[in-house]
Amino acid sequence: MAPYEALYSRRSRTPICVAETGQRLLPMPDLLKGTTDKVKLICDHLKAASDRQKSYADLKRKEIEFSMGEKVFLKVSPWKKVMRFGRKGKLSPRFIGPYEIVEQIGPVAYRLRLPSELEKIHDVFHVSMLRRYRSDPSHFMPVEEIELNPDLSYNEEPVEILASHSKVLRGKTIELVKVLWRHSVITNFVRAD
Repeated sequence: MAPYEALYSRRSRTPICVAETGQRLLPMPDLLKGTTDKVKLICDHLKAASDRQKSYADLKRKEIEFSMGEKVFLKVSPWKKVMRFGRKGKLSPRFIGPYEIVEQIGPVAYRLRLPSELEKIHDVFHVSMLRRYRSDPSHFMPVEEIELNPDLSYNEEPVEILASHSKVLRGKTIELVKVLWRHSVITNFVRAD
Protein backbone atom coordinates (compact mmCIF):
# COMPACT_ATOMS: atom_id res chain seq x y z
CA MET A 1 0.00 0.00 0.00
CA ALA A 2 1.02 3.60 -0.45
CA PRO A 3 2.29 5.62 2.55
CA TYR A 4 -0.81 7.85 2.39
CA GLU A 5 -3.07 4.80 2.66
CA ALA A 6 -1.05 3.45 5.59
CA LEU A 7 -1.34 6.75 7.46
CA TYR A 8 -4.99 7.61 6.80
CA SER A 9 -6.53 4.15 6.12
CA ARG A 10 -7.91 5.31 2.77
CA ARG A 11 -6.51 5.96 -0.69
CA SER A 12 -5.47 9.41 -1.75
CA ARG A 13 -7.91 11.16 -4.10
CA THR A 14 -6.06 11.03 -7.41
CA PRO A 15 -8.00 10.62 -10.65
CA ILE A 16 -6.89 6.97 -10.91
CA CYS A 17 -8.05 6.08 -7.41
CA VAL A 18 -11.39 7.78 -7.97
CA ALA A 19 -12.02 5.48 -10.96
CA GLU A 20 -11.00 2.38 -8.96
CA THR A 21 -13.11 3.09 -5.86
CA GLY A 22 -16.24 3.83 -7.87
CA GLN A 23 -16.76 7.29 -6.44
CA ARG A 24 -18.39 10.06 -8.42
CA LEU A 25 -16.18 10.91 -11.39
CA LEU A 26 -14.51 14.24 -11.67
CA PRO A 27 -15.64 16.60 -14.44
CA MET A 28 -12.37 15.87 -16.29
CA PRO A 29 -12.82 12.49 -18.05
CA ASP A 30 -10.05 13.32 -20.53
CA LEU A 31 -7.54 13.85 -17.67
CA LEU A 32 -8.62 10.58 -16.06
CA LYS A 33 -8.33 8.62 -19.31
CA GLY A 34 -4.96 10.22 -20.18
CA THR A 35 -3.53 9.46 -16.72
CA THR A 36 -4.75 5.86 -16.83
CA ASP A 37 -3.23 5.40 -20.29
CA LYS A 38 0.11 6.82 -19.14
CA VAL A 39 0.19 4.52 -16.10
CA LYS A 40 -0.58 1.52 -18.34
CA LEU A 41 2.17 2.59 -20.78
CA ILE A 42 4.67 2.94 -17.92
CA CYS A 43 3.75 -0.53 -16.62
CA ASP A 44 4.22 -2.02 -20.10
CA HIS A 45 7.64 -0.38 -20.47
CA LEU A 46 8.71 -1.61 -17.01
CA LYS A 47 7.60 -5.15 -17.89
CA ALA A 48 9.52 -5.02 -21.21
CA ALA A 49 12.68 -3.77 -19.45
CA SER A 50 12.35 -6.48 -16.79
CA ASP A 51 11.95 -9.19 -19.44
CA ARG A 52 14.96 -7.86 -21.37
CA GLN A 53 17.17 -7.87 -18.26
CA LYS A 54 15.95 -11.38 -17.37
CA SER A 55 16.94 -12.66 -20.82
CA TYR A 56 20.45 -11.20 -20.35
CA ALA A 57 20.77 -12.79 -16.90
CA ASP A 58 19.49 -16.15 -18.15
CA LEU A 59 22.35 -16.37 -20.66
CA LYS A 60 24.87 -16.69 -17.78
CA ARG A 61 22.63 -18.71 -15.49
CA LYS A 62 23.15 -22.45 -15.28
CA GLU A 63 21.08 -24.98 -13.43
CA ILE A 64 23.16 -26.60 -10.70
CA GLU A 65 21.88 -29.57 -8.72
CA PHE A 66 23.57 -31.53 -5.97
CA SER A 67 22.62 -34.90 -4.54
CA MET A 68 22.45 -35.91 -0.89
CA GLY A 69 25.78 -37.10 0.51
CA GLU A 70 27.76 -35.10 -2.06
CA LYS A 71 30.54 -32.82 -0.78
CA VAL A 72 30.65 -29.11 -1.64
CA PHE A 73 32.74 -26.05 -0.82
CA LEU A 74 30.98 -23.14 0.89
CA LYS A 75 31.60 -19.60 -0.38
CA VAL A 76 32.71 -17.08 2.22
CA SER A 77 31.81 -13.49 1.37
CA PRO A 78 34.94 -11.31 1.26
CA TRP A 79 34.42 -8.40 3.66
CA LYS A 80 36.99 -5.64 3.82
CA LYS A 81 39.04 -5.24 7.00
CA VAL A 82 37.61 -8.40 8.56
CA MET A 83 39.93 -11.03 9.99
CA ARG A 84 38.67 -14.38 8.83
CA PHE A 85 40.32 -17.81 9.14
CA GLY A 86 43.57 -16.25 10.30
CA ARG A 87 43.96 -13.96 7.28
CA LYS A 88 42.74 -10.47 6.53
CA GLY A 89 41.46 -8.98 3.28
CA LYS A 90 42.18 -10.46 -0.11
CA LEU A 91 44.32 -13.29 1.27
CA SER A 92 41.42 -14.80 3.22
CA PRO A 93 39.98 -17.93 1.60
CA ARG A 94 37.03 -17.56 -0.78
CA PHE A 95 35.72 -21.09 -0.15
CA ILE A 96 35.87 -23.32 2.93
CA GLY A 97 35.10 -26.97 3.33
CA PRO A 98 34.32 -29.49 1.92
CA TYR A 99 31.03 -30.15 3.71
CA GLU A 100 28.46 -32.86 3.12
CA ILE A 101 24.96 -32.11 1.82
CA VAL A 102 22.35 -33.47 4.24
CA GLU A 103 19.14 -32.61 2.37
CA GLN A 104 17.66 -30.49 -0.39
CA ILE A 105 15.29 -27.88 1.06
CA GLY A 106 13.94 -26.44 -2.20
CA PRO A 107 14.96 -26.23 -5.84
CA VAL A 108 17.89 -23.91 -4.98
CA ALA A 109 18.53 -24.44 -1.23
CA TYR A 110 20.55 -27.14 0.51
CA ARG A 111 21.25 -28.04 4.14
CA LEU A 112 24.90 -28.81 4.96
CA ARG A 113 26.47 -30.75 7.81
CA LEU A 114 28.72 -28.09 9.37
CA PRO A 115 31.42 -28.71 12.00
CA SER A 116 31.03 -27.55 15.58
CA GLU A 117 33.19 -24.42 14.93
CA LEU A 118 30.44 -23.12 12.60
CA GLU A 119 27.46 -23.98 14.82
CA LYS A 120 26.40 -20.30 15.02
CA ILE A 121 25.83 -20.19 11.25
CA HIS A 122 22.49 -21.25 9.77
CA ASP A 123 23.04 -24.51 7.90
CA VAL A 124 20.84 -23.84 4.82
CA PHE A 125 22.53 -22.19 1.84
CA HIS A 126 21.54 -21.03 -1.66
CA VAL A 127 23.04 -22.97 -4.56
CA SER A 128 25.04 -19.87 -5.62
CA MET A 129 27.02 -20.14 -2.34
CA LEU A 130 28.13 -23.71 -3.10
CA ARG A 131 30.78 -25.12 -5.41
CA ARG A 132 31.15 -28.79 -6.28
CA TYR A 133 34.05 -30.63 -4.59
CA ARG A 134 35.93 -33.06 -6.79
CA SER A 135 38.11 -35.30 -4.66
CA ASP A 136 41.62 -35.93 -5.88
CA PRO A 137 43.95 -38.31 -3.98
CA SER A 138 46.93 -36.15 -4.95
CA HIS A 139 45.54 -33.30 -2.81
CA PHE A 140 46.36 -35.20 0.38
CA MET A 141 49.96 -35.20 1.53
CA PRO A 142 51.21 -37.77 4.04
CA VAL A 143 52.17 -36.21 7.35
CA GLU A 144 55.73 -37.01 8.34
CA GLU A 145 56.72 -37.44 11.95
CA ILE A 146 58.61 -34.32 13.00
CA GLU A 147 60.85 -34.34 16.04
CA LEU A 148 60.29 -31.20 18.09
CA ASN A 149 62.90 -29.58 20.31
CA PRO A 150 61.99 -28.65 23.92
CA ASP A 151 61.32 -25.05 22.78
CA LEU A 152 58.81 -26.40 20.18
CA SER A 153 61.09 -25.67 17.22
CA TYR A 154 62.45 -28.20 14.76
CA ASN A 155 65.53 -28.45 12.59
CA GLU A 156 65.34 -28.66 8.83
CA GLU A 157 68.16 -30.28 6.93
CA PRO A 158 68.90 -29.68 3.25
CA VAL A 159 68.44 -32.81 1.15
CA GLU A 160 69.54 -31.64 -2.27
CA ILE A 161 70.37 -28.52 -4.27
CA LEU A 162 67.89 -28.35 -7.15
CA ALA A 163 69.09 -25.23 -8.98
CA SER A 164 71.35 -22.22 -8.62
CA HIS A 165 71.93 -19.00 -10.51
CA SER A 166 73.45 -15.54 -10.05
CA LYS A 167 71.58 -12.25 -10.02
CA VAL A 168 73.25 -8.86 -10.44
CA LEU A 169 71.69 -6.01 -8.44
CA ARG A 170 73.31 -2.54 -8.25
CA GLY A 171 76.69 -3.87 -9.20
CA LYS A 172 76.63 -6.74 -6.66
CA THR A 173 76.35 -10.39 -7.62
CA ILE A 174 73.97 -12.43 -5.47
CA GLU A 175 74.00 -16.21 -5.65
CA LEU A 176 70.52 -17.78 -5.42
CA VAL A 177 70.18 -21.46 -4.61
CA LYS A 178 67.03 -23.58 -4.76
CA VAL A 179 67.18 -26.14 -1.94
CA LEU A 180 64.94 -29.10 -1.11
CA TRP A 181 64.55 -29.36 2.68
CA ARG A 182 63.86 -32.55 4.61
CA HIS A 183 60.76 -31.49 6.61
CA SER A 184 59.49 -29.04 4.03
CA VAL A 185 57.20 -29.83 1.14
CA ILE A 186 57.77 -26.48 -0.56
CA THR A 187 61.12 -25.66 -2.08
CA ASN A 188 62.32 -22.10 -1.70
CA PHE A 189 65.16 -19.85 -2.79
CA VAL A 190 67.76 -18.88 -0.20
CA ARG A 191 70.76 -16.61 -0.46
CA ALA A 192 74.11 -18.32 -0.49
CA ASP A 193 76.40 -16.19 1.69
